[in-house]
Amino acid sequence: MKVIFIGDIMGEPGRRVIMKRLHKLIAQHDVDLVIGNGENAAGGFGITEDVAGELFDLGLSVITLGNHAWDKKEAVDFIHKDTRVLRPANYPEGVPGRGSMVIETASGESLGILQLMGRVFMPILDCPFRVGKREVASLRERTPAIIVDMHAETTSEKMAMGHFLDGTVSAVVGTHTHVQTADEHVLPKGTAYLTDLGMTGPRNSVIGMKPDGVIQKFLLQTPRRFEVASGPAVFCGALIELDARTGKAIDIQRLQVHE
Repeated sequence: MKVIFIGDIMGEPGRRVIMKRLHKLIAQHDVDLVIGNGENAAGGFGITEDVAGELFDLGLSVITLGNHAWDKKEAVDFIHKDTRVLRPANYPEGVPGRGSMVIETASGESLGILQLMGRVFMPILDCPFRVGKREVASLRERTPAIIVDMHAETTSEKMAMGHFLDGTVSAVVGTHTHVQTADEHVLPKGTAYLTDLGMTGPRNSVIGMKPDGVIQKFLLQTPRRFEVASGPAVFCGALIELDARTGKAIDIQRLQVHE
């Protein structure tokens, strides 16, 4: 099974470069399924039902979110009803939506997808390690092939999760920091790992935002309204190849394609 996981989709530029590049990548690599992190897909903050629909029409099968999941008011009802949209599984009990799912590819193979969110420099949620272990055990009753989106700020917390789940999931890939890392590899027990998938959005930006406002925030330490940058975009993510029967990773490759 081959899966493309798209890094944080940033506003209209991110959606635009997906429209231009995704189908060629699917054909080139004979991809079975596409997942993308969409928590910044609507104007850089959050997601709406219309934007999610656009991403599904472009070829995504599952959308993961993160700490910006609830930035749009309509997201509460929408996330609750659409089973293809995942928020972090370690939100407290009673939060709308779900943090994991199993999806079937066109060829009949099953893939579990789990989203977790870190706690270092992030909102304080339930322990992602304990919740992750529980969720993986539940998913493995249905499929050995599982991909985890670890939405976290620090490299160490993402790496720790990779080793914690090594051998029990097919891949652990990081989102949130918007800067693609160069450490893709398969861990000793068969789990593919990449600290951060990177951002799919405007290239000439500060993690997707117009530089001027961000610079002024750093210079003056006063509130600023951030806006998604314009101009050429970049598609970032990873191509993950796994054995659907055993759940073991075969390979992981970074993807970075310019508009």
